Amino acid sequence: MECPACGSDCVQSAPDILRDLPTRFLPCEKCSMRVLDKRSPLPSLEYGKPCSCGKRFIDEVFAHMYVIMQEEGDLAPRDPLIAVGSPLIHPGMAMDRPPFLPAKSLLLLSGRVREKAARRIIIEVPEVRGVVKSADYIPGLVSLDPDESPRVYTLLAGCDVRADIYPLATGPLVVYKQQSLIHVEFPRAGYPKLRSVAAHVGTPPVPFFVDACSGPGTLGLAAACLGVPHVILNDAWYASAFWSAFNLNVNHVYMDTGEVHILRTLEDMARQPVVRDPVKIAETSGRQMIEVYQGDLRHLDQVIPRDAHPVAALDIFNKDNKKEVSDLISEWRVRIGGEAFIP
Repeated sequence: MECPACGSDCVQSAPDILRDLPTRFLPCEKCSMRVLDKRSPLPSLEYGKPCSCGKRFIDEVFAHMYVIMQEEGDLAPRDPLIAVGSPLIHPGMAMDRPPFLPAKSLLLLSGRVREKAARRIIIEVPEVRGVVKSADYIPGLVSLDPDESPRVYTLLAGCDVRADIYPLATGPLVVYKQQSLIHVEFPRAGYPKLRSVAAHVGTPPVPFFVDACSGPGTLGLAAACLGVPHVILNDAWYASAFWSAFNLNVNHVYMDTGEVHILRTLEDMARQPVVRDPVKIAETSGRQMIEVYQGDLRHLDQVIPRDAHPVAALDIFNKDNKKEVSDLISEWRVRIGGEAFIP
């Protein structure tokens, strides 16, 4: 598959990415493992090379990046190894031990790295697929206010597209996201959001499910995989709406959808990053009807029939603001009807 962000072949269909998942991050008999203290500087400016199998222990990969960032002046001599940044594994999954990384399996988020070091890391560290300059804010649209000006991180080198794997009763769900544009969400133990969706979908599944703040589409696609006949995914932020559509295509073989028609490109949508009235981004043919929109969730009454009575997941950022949550649910029930819940 062609990557929508970089045009290369760094994305795969769900069956392809899942095929080697059980052994992807495991060592071979010849792999070596040096465990480093992340809170201390690298003992010496040296690093081990990848094994003949093409994998290298994650601490050794960080040692390699640490040396490059010191040589380029991004790190001071006494900076700890953890100052390199945050590793995001591709694909992300629950692991009970540190990984041995194959080529192009790590995205680095770093507040310290600059462009020269980032370019070197992409060229010299084979395990790294992209380097992103991060900051102390969440990228994307984090408010229900459509007039808010979203902020994003900066991709310095490589490609910032990576996937996470989410377990479902029907099989794993593969969710790609462009990490400079969409926030990092580490699933809590037991995947409570997915369990909440499954409980509200029920058996047999409800007829209509809405993922009103879809992000890259995890909850809505989970509902589709669980057999809901009609699903709408929606997000006001262009990157979230686009990757919801892309992930529908990635996983559609596990649904009864037929073809997926993606109606807008990422580049086209970036010209209007936040949309108020819903615009259709993707739709399916087949027995299951799945639609993706970009728009303010409070305007979805324009595309949801009044008598539909959907079950809706309202996965907003500011869940701790009880008044905002209560007001949103009340407004949803007046405008749309049906059942709304906060996953």
